[in-house]
Amino acid sequence: MLTTLLDDTRAQKDDGPRGAIDQLFFKSRSVIITGEINDKVAARAVTHLLALAEESDDPINLYISSPGGHVESGDMVHDVIGLIRPRVRTIGSGWVSSAGALIFVGAPVEDRYCLPNTRFLLHQPSGGIGGTASDMAIQARQIEIMQDRFHHLFARATGQTPERIAQDTRRDFWLTTREALDYGLVGQVINSIDALK
Repeated sequence: MLTTLLDDTRAQKDDGPRGAIDQLFFKSRSVIITGEINDKVAARAVTHLLALAEESDDPINLYISSPGGHVESGDMVHDVIGLIRPRVRTIGSGWVSSAGALIFVGAPVEDRYCLPNTRFLLHQPSGGIGGTASDMAIQARQIEIMQDRFHHLFARATGQTPERIAQDTRRDFWLTTREALDYGLVGQVINSIDALK
């Protein structure tokens, strides 16, 4: 079994107090994603999800607190959640925003949890557009394609229509835990780790 705190600290040897903590994390079958979603965070998360899946088919708990970030990095983690055999339970804490929300809905609604003070943010994908006029037109079209994909992906994840998702996410769309439950984004708000057993 394997787990990690996905931060930017350097790996340390498996000795002393740090080694004991790492061993306890290893046994918990949990992955924690915090901060901006980028290629390094996605690579570490996917590496650990695949390693946990190789070790056993027991459930994996994926904790998320993120302001979002790079869409394709979020896509990578989202897709691997559905690819591997073990059940992955996503647990939101703090805030789950943008690409973080994309990862969060990688699990089916019955496996999506959050802690009581979590906030959610859905919005349109955005990106900087620059270069020649023809390149800017290509980039603008790609953003439109990505938006349409998001509308359909979040519609499937929540039970809302793509049109409702498009309307709601024209501007930043914040949800409390209660609103996220009603919207179909969250399956259950939990107060105790026992709720995951």
